[in-house]
Amino acid sequence: MINLTPWLSASTWYIAFSGGLDSTVLLHLLASHARNHASPPLRALHVHHGLQPAADAWPAHCQSICDTLGIDLQVIHVQVAPGASLEQAAREARYAAFEKLLGPGDVLFTAQHRDDQAETLLFRLLRGAGVRGLAGVPQRRPLGQGSLARPLLSQSRQQLQSFAQAHGLNWIEDPSNSDTRFARNYLRGEVMPVLQRRWPQAAQNMARSAEHLGEALGLLDEVAEADLAVAGQGAPLPWTRLDSLDLATLTALSPARQRNALQYWLSRRTRLPDTRHWAGWADLRDAAVDACPQWCLADGQLVRSHGRIWWLSGDWLHLPAGRHAWADPGSALALPGNGSVRLQAGQPLANLHVAYRQGGEVLELPGRGRRDLKRLLNELQVPHFLRARLPLLYQGERLLAVANLPGLAQADCQLHWQLPTNAQGLS
Repeated sequence: MINLTPWLSASTWYIAFSGGLDSTVLLHLLASHARNHASPPLRALHVHHGLQPAADAWPAHCQSICDTLGIDLQVIHVQVAPGASLEQAAREARYAAFEKLLGPGDVLFTAQHRDDQAETLLFRLLRGAGVRGLAGVPQRRPLGQGSLARPLLSQSRQQLQSFAQAHGLNWIEDPSNSDTRFARNYLRGEVMPVLQRRWPQAAQNMARSAEHLGEALGLLDEVAEADLAVAGQGAPLPWTRLDSLDLATLTALSPARQRNALQYWLSRRTRLPDTRHWAGWADLRDAAVDACPQWCLADGQLVRSHGRIWWLSGDWLHLPAGRHAWADPGSALALPGNGSVRLQAGQPLANLHVAYRQGGEVLELPGRGRRDLKRLLNELQVPHFLRARLPLLYQGERLLAVANLPGLAQADCQLHWQLPTNAQGLS
């Protein structure tokens, strides 16, 4: 019924097991394969959203099924953030939990099928999605340190139900699935039956259209990769490990090609904005040369500085502050929300502290005398958003060194900065 060959080299197989029809069928298929063939270890994950009283009994049901099959089950409790779309919020909480759990080489199987693909295409079409959205859900994609796989996408809901009935499987019927206040339930319960009475192959044909659009998206991604390979060159200050693109290279492309490249680049970092919010890109791109525009997105922001656009997320969205005494310069000094620093000096130093720019700082440089720090940073073309984060080393009130900029330090004193490790997590 399914082909699991592409995932046989995985470290561990996980299955998102809700206890419903689809995931119950998938669990039994995976368990059967594991009994009869060499396979990675198989474990089940049940996410408890706490959204309805009936759900409190589902972990026990899932545990009973897993006990019968000899499969370990982990129940994960999540908090669903309030918002306009409960469906979307629950999905985000669920996948965030999966992402944290997966290790390198792990695979998470989910049970979306052909009818789900058709409903996704129709749902996104009604929302005015572009090719990236209309391509539907992919059979596989990266997730955290592992990957996500959907081996049932070629199977219909009816095929899964027939399999479950033929094998005497028991599953949970989620009461919320019949609540047509939810958009997907309305499509599934009210719209798709009407379409299939008139066009019996509607779901199959829509799923096929999603496949064609997925192929078109693949070609667009190849164009984006070629454009980004050029735009990504020449990034200054590689020790920041920040992703950036050359603005002039992007603006030389047609507007449609600009959006295509940015959609591909941003899709690994954040939830993509809808069409209405792409005005933020135009504002960022077309701002005055001396401006410092930013485009705020769901999981971070794009900023512009010195002819490049930069992606900032995690700790980079919050400016550090404070004055931090350094009692033991022989050890690293942790900076709240800003990584850590260590000192390299030709002689022992005392009365040290680390602080951040307030304005008006002056640094005395060998052979150059006293120089205004702002001008020195301008000379080095340090991006404006980085300047407020740069740790400054002081002895008393005298500025000794600027982190990671060897030219901005006393001759025998260097300050090495380890940047925040969560700053560049990709989505």
